[in-house]
Amino acid sequence: MSSATAAPAKEKKSKAPDSVQGKAFDRKLFARVFQFSKPYRGIFWWAVALTFVLSIVGVIRPIMLGWLVDVAANPYGSLFLLTEESNWNARSIAWAAEVTRSLSGPGTWTLVWGITITVVVLLIVETVVQYFQAYWTAWLGQAVTFDLRQKLYAKVLSFKLRYFDRTPIGTLVTRVISDIETIDDIFSQGLLMIMGDILKLIVVVVVMFVYNWKLALLSMVPIPLLLWSTNIFKNSIQKSFQDVRTQIARLNAFVQEHIQGMAIVQLFGRETQECRKFQAINREHRKAHIRGVLAYSIFFPVVEILSAVSLAFLVWWGVKDVLAGHATLGDIFAYILFINMLFRPIRQLADRFNVLQMGMVGSDRVFKVLDTEATTPDSGTRSTAHLQGHIEFKDVWFAYEDENYVLKEISFEAKAGEMIALVGATGSGKSSTINLLSRAYEFQRGNILLDGHDINSYALAGLRRSIGVVLQDVFLFSDTVHNNITLGDPTISRADVIAAAKVVGAHDFILRLPQGYDTEVRERGSILSLGQRQLIAFIRAAVNKPNVLVLDEATSSVDSTSEQLIQEATENITKGRTSIVIAHRLSTIQKADRILVLDQGRIIEQGDHQSLLAQNGPYRKLYELQFR
Repeated sequence: MSSATAAPAKEKKSKAPDSVQGKAFDRKLFARVFQFSKPYRGIFWWAVALTFVLSIVGVIRPIMLGWLVDVAANPYGSLFLLTEESNWNARSIAWAAEVTRSLSGPGTWTLVWGITITVVVLLIVETVVQYFQAYWTAWLGQAVTFDLRQKLYAKVLSFKLRYFDRTPIGTLVTRVISDIETIDDIFSQGLLMIMGDILKLIVVVVVMFVYNWKLALLSMVPIPLLLWSTNIFKNSIQKSFQDVRTQIARLNAFVQEHIQGMAIVQLFGRETQECRKFQAINREHRKAHIRGVLAYSIFFPVVEILSAVSLAFLVWWGVKDVLAGHATLGDIFAYILFINMLFRPIRQLADRFNVLQMGMVGSDRVFKVLDTEATTPDSGTRSTAHLQGHIEFKDVWFAYEDENYVLKEISFEAKAGEMIALVGATGSGKSSTINLLSRAYEFQRGNILLDGHDINSYALAGLRRSIGVVLQDVFLFSDTVHNNITLGDPTISRADVIAAAKVVGAHDFILRLPQGYDTEVRERGSILSLGQRQLIAFIRAAVNKPNVLVLDEATSSVDSTSEQLIQEATENITKGRTSIVIAHRLSTIQKADRILVLDQGRIIEQGDHQSLLAQNGPYRKLYELQFR
């Protein structure tokens, strides 16, 4: 047999959830996220290609419209050039009229219509490309988050119970749901959109300088101020987003806890006080949102003002260029469109970077969970197909934390088919003992043998399937009675469920439910009594036909009638099985083959019911205390 089980490695402690808060883009972190897009690389590169197409097509349209203005409005441009000094003499007007008539022929208007149709076609192409680009990036984000969420949930399922003892459930729910959603934004609203905006900016700036460098310089006079204000806005909205997420978490936690504890709130008349607490948290949540709204309400007008200033410089200098013959009206018109194309991406980049940053923060949190080493080792290969159920504890020591042992030198034997009972005061180590048997926790010293073999040598899934457990606090899912018994196992038929229910003695009460075995029990089985939930748990354990049965204080919270039913169920399903029973009510274990009395993690007394009463020790005192 193997020697003492090695102490489990400590779970890696997570860093602060905002450890990447200062980075809008973390290359290593994104590389890990990007690994999940490998099965969809074709879609990703198509989305990138369409992003490039959009940046180019969007720039062509203003140029074409500028040409259209020049072709269609050339007579008026000629008239304007001829009257630079406002000398509106008859000869100039007559000449302009002649030019107008000469440009009104079929060739000119054919060109006008050709440019117009080209612009319309470009607009349609841009719309179609934008549709596919948006659809594919969103599809890619959802595909990546689907795979990542599946992997994360599978990881959570593999964690040992100690991890859940230390980690708030709300934190894990946030990781699996909302933090994963921010990763979707990396693809659909973050990286590709930022690439598109930056590429569009580069193309626009290059075209503007090639087209007319003077007008380009004039148009960009306010850009440094815009970039400075954008950086301020980005930092401000980043802090606001973090505050909002923090306040949402506080709000969710408060509401969830107090709705679950509503009975206590109402029974003690604390409605007014709890409403005041909620009002204070809600007020902070409102303030956080308003800070974000304030940042937007300042930034967007600033962008509009700077855009207007850029247009003013363009018109002021552009008119001079037109008069001097260095530019046309079409150039001015094109640059007005260019300015809109220049300022809009810059304005959006602040939002895009914040979205990307939130995705990085969410990714960091998700990967911290994925990187946590808190799984139960599963290197065993031995099968439980022919398990008899002979259990041996040999000098077992166990601690939840460090060297604070809750079990010390635990040694006992349960032969196949025997019933062993564990009794003792609260905190004496009864539940800890049975938790070790199914490897819910790993012990530090000693050995636990099953049919003479170390429990670590068995495959974990087979080991746990061969041990049926009925806990004191029965957990039922918001599902049907049948599904709560089978837990979705397709190999368990309705006939198997009914047979197990009859053995337990619960078949009749289930048939009296509105839809029988198909009745929805609602959240945590709220439509059932405590005794009925316990009977469902007995059926759940019996239907799997375990070799070993563990009952953890199954009758401690039920009435006398339910207790009688549960005792009968216990007698029925423990026949022919090795059973370990934890009980506070000593009347339920008088027929046990052996009773172990625990105190402060040690076995201080053991024997059958009559022999322990004869010893006049701790068991007799417990018995007399209950039946006095």
